Amino acid sequence: MTGFREFGESVADAVLERVGRGVGKVQERKPLPYDVLEADDAYLVVFDAPGVTRSDVQVRYVEGEVQVRLDRFRDFHEGFEMRFPGRGLSLDGQARLPPDADVAAGEASATLSDNGTLRVRVPKRSIGTDVTVHDENGNENESG
Repeated sequence: MTGFREFGESVADAVLERVGRGVGKVQERKPLPYDVLEADDAYLVVFDAPGVTRSDVQVRYVEGEVQVRLDRFRDFHEGFEMRFPGRGLSLDGQARLPPDADVAAGEASATLSDNGTLRVRVPKRSIGTDVTVHDENGNENESG
């Protein structure tokens, strides 16, 4: 009977491994969830990036879109064997800004929090900045 039990365990292991890999691949194909927020001076794109470190994250701004790639690495746990590898290791996300967004992409910044939230801040270009008018003596003209 031991041979039958070992056969059953090896079949179960193979099924778990396949299901785990399948779940991981589905997760890798599903885009990262995100929110796009807008303030007077910038857009903020917030991605859920669980289980990544700063070195795992790549952020780019291309043609009106914030693009993110996360390459996670699995931690090894002493005394444990991987039985169900269900988490995707490479995840991608894209967030399109509004079509009329006029941004200073070169000044964008990204912050990764300890809980796995990635915040990408893309400042707007300064448009319509008030200019102070001076007379010949350098005095400011009062408007109104």
